[in-house]
Amino acid sequence: MRAVLVANPKGGAGKTTLSTNLAGYFANEGRKVTLCDLDRQQSALRWMAFRDPALPPVAGYYAGGQVLLSLPQDVDWVVMDAPAGLQGYKLNDYLRQVQKVIIPLVPSVFDMAATEDFLNSIRNDLRGRKNSIGIVAMRVDPRTRAASMLEEFLKHFDIPIVAYLRHTQNYVNAAAAGMTVFDPPRARHRRDVEQWDPLLRWLAK
Repeated sequence: MRAVLVANPKGGAGKTTLSTNLAGYFANEGRKVTLCDLDRQQSALRWMAFRDPALPPVAGYYAGGQVLLSLPQDVDWVVMDAPAGLQGYKLNDYLRQVQKVIIPLVPSVFDMAATEDFLNSIRNDLRGRKNSIGIVAMRVDPRTRAASMLEEFLKHFDIPIVAYLRHTQNYVNAAAAGMTVFDPPRARHRRDVEQWDPLLRWLAK
């Protein structure tokens, strides 16, 4: 079993979008995947309630109330959708159980300021675990000034941007149907799927 934590202390950063689509990718690859919803709002589980049973299956459960998290061992991947404001002993408990941490980050001055302390903390917590933290730039084109501003900001943390995901309604529309950009027919989301390639290669390392 391998596990990945999707986390950012700020709400609206795109954690559930990343988590559900990542789970959808693994499911479409024939992997046995569990989506672990750690947020009291249970947005990821609500997404699953709309998912057609004919689509590649994604199992899921709410684990936000557990004192110490115990992950299923009989699966290929666990994707953990973290709540906003995650910190302290809870964060440390989750970090001990995962191989990778994905931090979605919107390149705005407000989001970067809200994430700065978290980036410093998680970098220290995972010191010595090479290639374990990656940033996904959300709702941004890598050729824009906003992307350059984000890249400059992240130089202080030595955390790589592993993917840029564009601003599109495809994610919103897919989520409303309990789907992901990886579900068939995949061709209609070809451009979005291509943007995930660097992230998926990073996860496989």
